[in-house]
Amino acid sequence: MRFLNDLQPRHDLTYNDVFMVPSRSAVTSRFDVDLATPDGIGTTIPLVVSNMTAVSGRRMAETVARRGGIAILPQDIPLDVVGNAVRRVKAAHSVYETPVTVDPHTTVGEALSLMPKRSHGAAVVVQDGKAVGVMAERDGEGVDRFAQVHEVMTTEMLTLPAEHDVQTMFAMLSEHHVTLAPVLDGDDLLGVMTKAGALRATIYQPALSAAGELVVGAAIGINGDVRQKAIELVEIGVDVLVVDTAHGHQDKMVEALALVREVRDEYADQHGRRIPIAAGNVVSAAGVSDLASVGADIVKVGVGPGAMCTTRMMTGVGRPQFSAVLECADAARQAGATVWADGGVRYPRDVALALAAGAANVMIGSWFAGTHESPGDLKFGSDGRAYKESFGMASARAVSNRTRDAAGFARARMALFEEGISSSRMYLDPQRPGVEDLVDTITAGVRSAFTYAGAATIGEFHDRAVIGLQSSAGYEEGRPLHASW
Repeated sequence: MRFLNDLQPRHDLTYNDVFMVPSRSAVTSRFDVDLATPDGIGTTIPLVVSNMTAVSGRRMAETVARRGGIAILPQDIPLDVVGNAVRRVKAAHSVYETPVTVDPHTTVGEALSLMPKRSHGAAVVVQDGKAVGVMAERDGEGVDRFAQVHEVMTTEMLTLPAEHDVQTMFAMLSEHHVTLAPVLDGDDLLGVMTKAGALRATIYQPALSAAGELVVGAAIGINGDVRQKAIELVEIGVDVLVVDTAHGHQDKMVEALALVREVRDEYADQHGRRIPIAAGNVVSAAGVSDLASVGADIVKVGVGPGAMCTTRMMTGVGRPQFSAVLECADAARQAGATVWADGGVRYPRDVALALAAGAANVMIGSWFAGTHESPGDLKFGSDGRAYKESFGMASARAVSNRTRDAAGFARARMALFEEGISSSRMYLDPQRPGVEDLVDTITAGVRSAFTYAGAATIGEFHDRAVIGLQSSAGYEEGRPLHASW
């Protein structure tokens, strides 16, 4: 990357402070762009779901991995829950979506409460292991909530044989004027296919492990028995270990990272599988160098740019994210590591600019909180708008969750200090209510940015990107107007 006219900024820059200049390009189509990431974790698009309790869970991990990204399960989740989530992600089909399933005697109210967990808005009715019907959300409209599913389900349903390719499945869905159908192998339910899912299956490549399973990562804090938790996570089968704390450039992080590396190396010697380690967060070249020297393959960059984070306002500590990524990515290359840009992403342009600055992957948290696949319950405001609650991982709410095993007095004392929002409404976009909808939007913008730069890969994009500086007026000039002036 170079700055336009070789200007050297005299102050640090946010994503809003910069723009990309188009260059002569031989890349004529977005589909000529390969978004596979250079960090060795198997992702085919540069998106990592942040390890936030309100954002990353089993459904999120499965859905994002099917489209080429990866989710990191939070450190606050009990290990048995993490193990169950990892097993279910690994068991999920890499093409077909996991259905919401109910039996014929499930109440309509219970079925409707389960459907918002998936974007396809329907449940497959299963009896004795066999799909016998489909219930869509509209089937429950105006129906007594204690009625049973068999009273409202559609029994004359389209089913899709697993031997068909996705183009044939799309044609069958279109021909029968339905948006969803169960995919069967004989009588076995493998999943469901939607028209959007069939299209996406031809655009995205799932992020798979060497065993052909969807990938998923998990976070470890720097307190407690770090070594034992690392052992349990590698035995569970996670694909990436993320050693995570708000201030990653500290002695305790170095000590914890050394323990995790030791566990990883022992596991690699025994099983022949080397699990990448990410660690952070830092915002300086010195921080990257120190963590890389102790064993971090990937360094997380970002202090304070997240939507739920109040660190900068509380402490004055942090750094504008574009400059932080730029400096840290350069230091990581010299150390043989890569960086993830963590936080501050609100538009597809921000993802593109993080990659231009040298990031191998971009972590997104709050933006994904307002989707069907995030762990929270769907709620509705007084205006009828659907939302989910989000909260920062240094907030009093998160600290309370993290310290639930501590003594009452100690737990209460730690909860006095917070650097994050404990409750925020993240509204679902009616046009893009699912995480896949957001992934479509983000990758469309990023692919287009690559064509403007004449880059077919992330590495080429970083080499070819030309970045200019702009005022706040310049940024506003680029924003669309949704109503006349």
